[in-house]
Amino acid sequence: MKVLVLYYSRGGNTKRLAEAVAQGAREAGCEVLLRTPETVTVDEFRESSALIVGSPVYFGGMAAELKKVLDDFVKVRRQMEGKVGAAFATSAHPSGGKETTLIAILQALLIYGMVVVGDPLEAGGHYGVACAGAPDEKTLEAGRKLGARVARLAQKLLS
Repeated sequence: MKVLVLYYSRGGNTKRLAEAVAQGAREAGCEVLLRTPETVTVDEFRESSALIVGSPVYFGGMAAELKKVLDDFVKVRRQMEGKVGAAFATSAHPSGGKETTLIAILQALLIYGMVVVGDPLEAGGHYGVACAGAPDEKTLEAGRKLGARVARLAQKLLS
């Protein structure tokens, strides 16, 4: 079972959180592909059992680079139906639009027909994992929990 962790990071904060999310999915027994918009292929996207998308907040939404991938890969939309999707975000400011960014990502995954989930209750139980500034250890642990949750759900749904 493959989990694709797709993220964009300009300053490194989203990358660090993506690595924690990937670690959680890997520890839950899944193969993990950690990719950026520049490195992901449509085949990797389509062949993944789960997709976890992470972005810095730009004007209350996801990075244009990620939106472009989701727009360009719409040709495989029907093949994503029923797979598990989730989101994470980072921002520079405490009230910088993290939840609106998470919702924007989740909306795109819903349009792909995916089964979307937030972070598990023991990590906060909201729309996904998010932080302002560099992720601290608590946020990284929440990222690992999100990755593990998505991996376990994909294993249950798609086995």
